[in-house]
Amino acid sequence: MRRLTLRQFRVFEAVARNLSFSRAAAELHLSQPAVSMQVKGIEAILGLPLTEQMGKKIYLTDAGREVLHASQAITARLDDLQANLAQLRGLDCGRLNIAVTTTVSAVATGILARFRGRYPRVAIHLDVSNRESVLGQLALNRIDLAIMGQVPEGLDLDATRFMDNPLVVIAPPEHALARKKKAAIRDLASEPFLVREAGSGTRGAMERFFADKGLALTTSMEMSSNEAIKQAVQAGLGLGILSLQTLEQELELKRLAVLKVEGFPIMRHWYVVHRTDKRLSPMAQAFKNFVLVQAGKAGAKPHD
Repeated sequence: MRRLTLRQFRVFEAVARNLSFSRAAAELHLSQPAVSMQVKGIEAILGLPLTEQMGKKIYLTDAGREVLHASQAITARLDDLQANLAQLRGLDCGRLNIAVTTTVSAVATGILARFRGRYPRVAIHLDVSNRESVLGQLALNRIDLAIMGQVPEGLDLDATRFMDNPLVVIAPPEHALARKKKAAIRDLASEPFLVREAGSGTRGAMERFFADKGLALTTSMEMSSNEAIKQAVQAGLGLGILSLQTLEQELELKRLAVLKVEGFPIMRHWYVVHRTDKRLSPMAQAFKNFVLVQAGKAGAKPHD
């Protein structure tokens, strides 16, 4: 008798949780036909349908609900096994040295909080610095891992992309461009911009974007942090270009507005980075794996 595989359980759990083959495929980074094939394989083994479609929606059958409960139980047991093995490897009380760029600090601290929840006894040292400082710490082997934007070529660094990082134009809510359904890029040419310091990845992306469009970036003020830029934009000192992931609170409180501008957002990415010759400790490797898994759960697109 053929047996169900762990892969089939994981695929079906994603389908049952999303009630969608396409969303499950996106979450698992598989094609939709591959997901459908896995579910059909389970149905062939069990001799029962697991889903039924009514209109454009799918629903679980009684058999599907049973398989979902079994899948969740198996996943929970595997999580327990990993936790127990982690204790045997000393992962429950290791040390982790990480540096992150200021732009990604909000994302990174959220991931670290969840990682600490899994490994509560791990000692974590986190340094939040600008891009040049993070690259320097990697070069001097002072940290295990870094989380940052794209790494310059020609360095002996292993960089794995794990999350999209859209850069958007921000303005005070009462700004004239905030009332436009779609602003042209040329509308930005006469606007003063608040920018990060030289060497910042965000500033570099801004300058390349405007240069590619044949426009000059009008800089009104240089600032050393995203928070300073947000406050200055709120005060009406100019526009800014920042990561959308750093603006959640300001947008919710309507202190800032994201302008709809052709060509935006500028899509960049976050990477987890270490030296190519670095032999990662079990704790550092566990954290790297955790970052990639969390990105997958959030619907991001990890790539090597």
